[in-house]
Amino acid sequence: MNVKELKEIIGDKKGVELLQTVTSLFPKEVIFSTSFGIEDQIITEWIGKNNLDIQLFTLDTGRLFKETYSLWSRTLERYPLQIKTYSPNNTLLEDFISKKGPNSFYESVENRKECCRIRKIEPLQRAISGKKVWITGIRSDQSTNRHDMDFIEYDEVNQIIKIHPLFDWTFEEVKKYCKEHYIPYNVLHDKGFPSIGCQPCTRAIQEGEDFRAGRWWWEDQSKKECGLHAVKS
Repeated sequence: MNVKELKEIIGDKKGVELLQTVTSLFPKEVIFSTSFGIEDQIITEWIGKNNLDIQLFTLDTGRLFKETYSLWSRTLERYPLQIKTYSPNNTLLEDFISKKGPNSFYESVENRKECCRIRKIEPLQRAISGKKVWITGIRSDQSTNRHDMDFIEYDEVNQIIKIHPLFDWTFEEVKKYCKEHYIPYNVLHDKGFPSIGCQPCTRAIQEGEDFRAGRWWWEDQSKKECGLHAVKS
């Protein structure tokens, strides 16, 4: 089934109904990546409360905020779910740090991308291997690059269909939904962190700054993607 056919079947379905349709079309072949961002928590709620046949996984880079680990524990307490964890390849990580030090990502875009490749991309590729559909918490207004994506698309790099159920939601709509449904979310979201990644590479943003200004803040705005979500050039 290609993306066009899938869009026709899904039609105007949203939320839980969308995910139920996808799991019926691709049994045992749907996977959801959570980084415990506020968007991800909504999708986790839908999966957990409706017992959907979707495998959850997360990437533990080894440099997450303590608040993220705390939310991870709270999420497991709330939902009867298993969240499979993928960590960086020890040999690759040890070699990288031995050669370039623990904070070389501040020194160049190339070093930062290599760090992301080892800590995120390589584990991600292991996680999604063999699956047909990858569910994400991406929203179109998270960055300029993500405006060019679609809510259902084919990821040529990873050879997988990607679906973004919250693609057209605003950040305010996401926060409102979480509060109305008492969904646990990262306390850093209330402290100026709309986008949360690894602790050394994330800062709070100031009023008027771009949504992802706090991610890799020392880099040019156009370079602020780690490579997990490739966009068309």
